[in-house]
Amino acid sequence: MPDKRKPIPELLAPAGDMERLRMAVLYGADAVYLAGTAFGMRAFAGNFAPEELREAVSFAHSHGAHVHCTINTMPRNDEISGLPAYLELLEGAGVDALIVADLGAFTLAGKYAPRCRRHISTQASISNYETARAWYDLGASRVILAREVGLEEIRTIREKTPSELEIEAFVHGSMCVSYSGRCLLSNYMTGRDANRGACAQPCRYHYALMEEKRPGEYFPIEEDAGGAYILNSRDMCMIDHLDDLVDVGLSSLKIEGRAKSAYYAAVVTGAYRHGLDAVASGEELEVLWRDEVEHVSHRPYSTGFYYGAPGQYYDNSRYIREWQVVALVKDCDEKGNATLSLRNKFRTGDTVELVGPNLKPFAMQVPTMTDDAGDVVEEPRNPQMMFHMKLPQAVPADTLVRRAVELSAK
Repeated sequence: MPDKRKPIPELLAPAGDMERLRMAVLYGADAVYLAGTAFGMRAFAGNFAPEELREAVSFAHSHGAHVHCTINTMPRNDEISGLPAYLELLEGAGVDALIVADLGAFTLAGKYAPRCRRHISTQASISNYETARAWYDLGASRVILAREVGLEEIRTIREKTPSELEIEAFVHGSMCVSYSGRCLLSNYMTGRDANRGACAQPCRYHYALMEEKRPGEYFPIEEDAGGAYILNSRDMCMIDHLDDLVDVGLSSLKIEGRAKSAYYAAVVTGAYRHGLDAVASGEELEVLWRDEVEHVSHRPYSTGFYYGAPGQYYDNSRYIREWQVVALVKDCDEKGNATLSLRNKFRTGDTVELVGPNLKPFAMQVPTMTDDAGDVVEEPRNPQMMFHMKLPQAVPADTLVRRAVELSAK
């Protein structure tokens, strides 16, 4: 177990839109990271319009969470002139920190958003203590390390940098086959710039060889059976090793996934929240919380580069999807009488699980349900419809109802 004198790091969760932000905060995040409508590395996440940013910051702050905003693309000449006004907008909205990768953007952030802390993005590929110190000397309050850095390298970076410099690292989610996201494969093949938030993930494609004069005749590219996914990376999962992450002195543990679902944001954040709380109390993480990371869509897990190179996964590029959210609890009284909103079809008699903010997951058989008129509903069908159900115990609002269903691509 880590030295108990070492502080427990911040848990930083993704927030692709307001629903995902709410879930991340309610399920235990100390901070969330998001993007406005410009200069962010996830062009296809929901992101936040200017009027939404204030609402997002207000909600997070009211629950004791910080908000970090990404400005981690590499702006071109025709874009950089618009950055000062955008930075002023972010500071005016109350954003706590800005995540930047470009030196020019970093400098402008210091000038036009001086109350915001400046964090250096993983896109800057910081992998040694000299680079980390150089950013600190320029005014950075935090560095987000390259995903390729190992655990002992992090320990050395921590030991050889000022204690005031915060160190953040990714601990869960998708990984990139290139060096911390610096990839041109998507640009070359699809015209979608990976370094401007629009990666098409061609590293996940299933490749075959086609000879010029034999169109439509495909030959497999493989060293052995199933070896055609030559660039495919596993997902990272460090929930079993949180004590090691605390021990090396990390300031913040980051969950990847701004383009992923609100369910993902809730469940993974909740699992890591309980994991860090267990480390803080010197206890073992309960198996049921460890099992939560298996309840979200994911590729086969690895420990990233923390203990050595993770290797590639050659079988396929499919996600493992074995659970589906069917409803969201909107309100519930002390007797378990709940009002819910439908997300996907299910019916009376199905076995479902409930997981919520500070709520241990539990299973139940679906009882009789009723609509707002009091009529019995065997199978709610209209998306977002409100219905009522008696639960075996009281649960908090924003509890998720899910059921086991095989959705993995074939």
